[in-house]
Amino acid sequence: MTTALQLSGVSKGFAGVQALSDVSIECQAGEVLALMGENGAGKSTLLKVLSGDHQPDTGRIVVGGTPRVFRTPAEAHKAGVRVIYQEPEIIPHVSVAENVYVGALPHRFHWFDRKGLIKRFRADLDRFGFTGMLDAEMLGNQLSAAHRQLVEILRALVGDVRIIAFDEPTSSLSGEETDVLFALIDRLRQSGVAIIYVSHRMQEIMRIADRVAVLRDGRYVGDRKVREKPGAPATLSEDDVVRMMVGRDLSAMYVRETHEPGHVVLSLDKVTNEDVHGVSFEVRAGEIVGLAGLVGAGRTELAHAIFGDTPIQSGRILWDGDGEGKLRELHLRSPRDAIRAGIGLAPEERKTQALLLRRSVRDNTSLAVLEHLRRFRFIRGDAERDLVRKYVSQLRVRTPSLEREVRTLSGGNQQKVVLARWLARRPKLLILDEPTRGVDVGVKAEIYAIIADLAREGIAVLVISSDLPEVIGLSDRIVVMHCGHVTGQLTRAEATEERIMALAMAGYLQQAPDKASKTEQIMEGAQ
Repeated sequence: MTTALQLSGVSKGFAGVQALSDVSIECQAGEVLALMGENGAGKSTLLKVLSGDHQPDTGRIVVGGTPRVFRTPAEAHKAGVRVIYQEPEIIPHVSVAENVYVGALPHRFHWFDRKGLIKRFRADLDRFGFTGMLDAEMLGNQLSAAHRQLVEILRALVGDVRIIAFDEPTSSLSGEETDVLFALIDRLRQSGVAIIYVSHRMQEIMRIADRVAVLRDGRYVGDRKVREKPGAPATLSEDDVVRMMVGRDLSAMYVRETHEPGHVVLSLDKVTNEDVHGVSFEVRAGEIVGLAGLVGAGRTELAHAIFGDTPIQSGRILWDGDGEGKLRELHLRSPRDAIRAGIGLAPEERKTQALLLRRSVRDNTSLAVLEHLRRFRFIRGDAERDLVRKYVSQLRVRTPSLEREVRTLSGGNQQKVVLARWLARRPKLLILDEPTRGVDVGVKAEIYAIIADLAREGIAVLVISSDLPEVIGLSDRIVVMHCGHVTGQLTRAEATEERIMALAMAGYLQQAPDKASKTEQIMEGAQ
């Protein structure tokens, strides 16, 4: 193999915070190098140095044997370097096809060639294995999180690609879309493209990576081969990688004390709207209920209905926030009504739905309790800082100061800020939608401990997660959804990945009689 990329002695600091310290990493042509590390370890900064978004304070970048200085992303792009970030930048009011070829739109006789654009888009969709997954005419602001990620991937593949970096590319993708992406990565590898793959999902790393490189606290810790030769089973253990990343053993990530839940806090009675249909289940004080299902199951839509963000058409939301043992119908006209009742929501899209990115950690944490901090219509600054400092310390949010803009924090610390906001509010019910999406194993363990503490204190917790080991490990009870319907409930003792998948795929399996033997196997495991 030839060396496609060499980073030598790269360092980068921001306002007294050293994000990278003397990092040296190589990636070979035709190799998938997994870049791992805790949130705040420096992975994102390293990718931004590679893409030209940041210039290193020291060190050099060598691409294909030639030293390069990337002053802008355009210069990196011209050199064949692509970085696909976890949060895609999509132009909202133009079509998918125009988003993919922005800056390289086809023209004919000095006029924009729309027919040529659509033809090229469909040809590339077929060539890269995404046939039927994207509509060329759909506007950017109509795309789901998964479709935005696919657009970003296609955009990166336009032109001559020599090095491509993926930052948590599957965090929004379904299993089918992930399989297509991995097939594409394999074709890129075979064509000699050097691939850097950033992910916290160990199963993905063991499946596609050739080598794992680890950063810790901005420093290069080392690298290990995943397997002895291509196509062979992985010989690198997940425990070894975790120890390199965090310097400690995380074997007891899901430590839950057995306890009897309290009174029913929330009861859904045949709740129905455009996305959910006749949903009924209960959540008790001190209980963690997992909400599982495939993409499109209606889990997030149900969460927003409970939070008053979307109206229900029929059915009832029954509520006992006072612990009196008497459920009353809750009429929610807005999230403000839900918050006043004692319901909190940490949404899946934290950057667009939960955080004020250009406001401080202090502002974001105190946002839900400002009315309790006012005196004569003025915020009591000392009380606000004391409260924020308490929860920032309790959740171990890594920030230089309470006044640091939240957009500068790592994904895991941003998620902790969202949780700190609700801890300050002390809700009766907290809904967590993909609470560990895009965070590393170390922060995951901390978030799991926080969730367990909330339940121990009597708070009812509803957790939506696409990570089956996570939802099994965290939950006292699991409610499974498919296409807006509840297909079953499992206790913690009953729950297995096979049983959850059988319930999550119930509708699909019924629609596929040619796969009856597989269906029977799955359903037998669910009984």
